[in-house]
Amino acid sequence: MPVLKVTNLTKIFTSGLWPFKTLQTFTAVNDVSFQLRKGEILGFLGPNGAGKTTTIQMLLGTLMPSRGTIAYFGTDFAQHRIAALKKIGYASGYDKLPDRLTVLENLDVVGRVYGLTKLRRMQQIEHLLKFFGIWSMRDRQTGTLSAGQATRVMLAKAFICEPEIVLFDEPTASLDPDVAHEVRQFILAQRKERGISVLITSHNMDEVTELCDRVVVLKKGVIIADNTPELLARSISKVRVHLTIADGLDLALTYLGNNQLTYTAQVNNLTIELDEHAIAQFLAHLGERNIIYSHISIDKPTLQDYFLSIAK
Repeated sequence: MPVLKVTNLTKIFTSGLWPFKTLQTFTAVNDVSFQLRKGEILGFLGPNGAGKTTTIQMLLGTLMPSRGTIAYFGTDFAQHRIAALKKIGYASGYDKLPDRLTVLENLDVVGRVYGLTKLRRMQQIEHLLKFFGIWSMRDRQTGTLSAGQATRVMLAKAFICEPEIVLFDEPTASLDPDVAHEVRQFILAQRKERGISVLITSHNMDEVTELCDRVVVLKKGVIIADNTPELLARSISKVRVHLTIADGLDLALTYLGNNQLTYTAQVNNLTIELDEHAIAQFLAHLGERNIIYSHISIDKPTLQDYFLSIAK
């Protein structure tokens, strides 16, 4: 049984004030269905406006679906909301904690909401703040923190209840690369040690490739793909061929232009986009024209390439 099952989830927003003007509707999430298994890290990708954050807000119960169902641990979320939320952690790079409360006070309030004892709250707060490198800031008001420091507090908030499921919305967007790397390692360690399940949205494709077992791709509120990061990347047939031309640069540029190939040039270094099956023929054509290259490398498609292709 999946720990999370979403079936035909739909969210329609309505604007306008009836009967004084015509009501207008906008479907932000349209008939979305997917599952999250125990111990799985699921990426939730899509361009801005695809419906990712709206979906997460429905998964948290802060938005009511227009249609469809959400089930956590085999029970209907609408009927067992409190019981489900006690097992769910959440962090977003876009949310803010109350500015006037200290870091410690903010996390203590969250621990109380989850029903943790005072001893357990203090143990968890100390453990998490030390891991994220901000234990020394525990008595500072949250409003005085930098964006990166505030994001670390939000991440600590997500794990204070030792959740079984964590929902992340761009969690590392404000973090330096070294801290973001530590956060990813922490998530993987939590998965290994406690078998947590994670749903994460991110615009960092390297992060998604490193973390996620599977990726669901949204566009205009509709799921258009559900596969592993590797297979999504391989669905793009274009590769990049990097050549350093030792002799015949003008001939090479003329050949590329005549054949309308997409390329960039920096002095004698060329990068050409080709279908993977066309590489051998392309190199043969260079040889026929006595174009000599001293170095060649080939970059296969990445998840970033896939994301850019579906965002267009």
